[in-house]
Amino acid sequence: MRKIENELDLRAQEAVNKPPAAGEDIDIDRYGRVVVPEREYLDNPEVLSTGVKQELLKAGIEPSGKDRVGTFIQIDHSVVHASVGQPGIEVTSTVKAREKYSWLDDYWWKAVEVDTDKFTARAHLEQHHGYFLRTMPGVKGIYPLQACLFMAQPDITQNVHNVIIAEENSELHVITGCACAPEVESGLHIGVSEFYVKKGAHLTFTMVHNWAPGMFVRPRTSAIVEEGGVFISNYICMQPVRSIQMYPAAELVGRGATARFTSVLVSTPGSMIDVGSKIVLSAPETKGEVISRAVSTGGKIVVRGLLVGEVPGVRAHLECRGLLLNKRAFIHAIPELVGKAAGADLSHEAAVGKIAQDEIEYLMARGLSEEEATAVIVRGFLNVEIQGLPEALTNEMRRIIELGEQSVL
Repeated sequence: MRKIENELDLRAQEAVNKPPAAGEDIDIDRYGRVVVPEREYLDNPEVLSTGVKQELLKAGIEPSGKDRVGTFIQIDHSVVHASVGQPGIEVTSTVKAREKYSWLDDYWWKAVEVDTDKFTARAHLEQHHGYFLRTMPGVKGIYPLQACLFMAQPDITQNVHNVIIAEENSELHVITGCACAPEVESGLHIGVSEFYVKKGAHLTFTMVHNWAPGMFVRPRTSAIVEEGGVFISNYICMQPVRSIQMYPAAELVGRGATARFTSVLVSTPGSMIDVGSKIVLSAPETKGEVISRAVSTGGKIVVRGLLVGEVPGVRAHLECRGLLLNKRAFIHAIPELVGKAAGADLSHEAAVGKIAQDEIEYLMARGLSEEEATAVIVRGFLNVEIQGLPEALTNEMRRIIELGEQSVL
């Protein structure tokens, strides 16, 4: 392990000042110099304060663990709870997992490059845990597994490195909620997540962000999907945040692999959301889909999408729709297609506009106020049908989106 660490350290040191390839740059050194106390381990997360539990629920995390096969909770720099309720599933911190498994070095910084930018470099050089989730071969999660990354202290940096492995023919649905305490107004969260979907495995990853208006958030995510594997990524951000920049990617390396990215975004005044999704189809018969729904109530949104067809016979589609609710709203859609082989079938469609006045008038004629009519239209716009989810997770996503609508519409 030491040799690998030395090599990674050198690469990270060279990238300490390397700016991100896209999106707004920020000064990392503004945060992270605050002393962060170690937090007590909790056998039962329900002892958390009412205010904290309310924030967790908004991010899709059930403190009781009801209808979950496992729970991981990290507050600031401390893992305060890790439990599992089904055989064949592992839940622990990446720090403990690396101490336990020497083979984890074969996955460490393989899907995401440690020198991608200064954020990945910081996540390596000053790591604050992160979660390790794994399903054994053939095991299928009865319920979703939940993982929470929570910030309770203001003006700090939380640097986490997560690894999720779905072994051959296994099935796992993960809800990860990122949130902060009501008294936290600002801070920096850097989250590196590496996904490995083995042959015939099915992995769903639903990320819900419930941050504060002054938070800067920099996730760095990539998945490697083997033959016949399925990777589904859902991202929901409907709460105020200062700045989010992320560009998750999936590389389909095995025949018949599939990846789908779905994003539901709402940007309020003062927020800058820069979200992309990239799928590289590098094996025959692979399929990909990127779907984005973006609503600006006065903030800025940049929606990026990139499909790369590297071999014949691959198919992928990109769809982005944006809705502007007032004159201050801003949405920039950037769809990209790259075909590197004859026979690659790649397509995209993008549309950005405002609500049609006749739609509002139609609903007002049936007794709704203008505000109520607008809310109904926006609710329908954000109601994205996501394939491949179990009923419990579909219902959970609907609940989260409804909560978000109540706070911004």
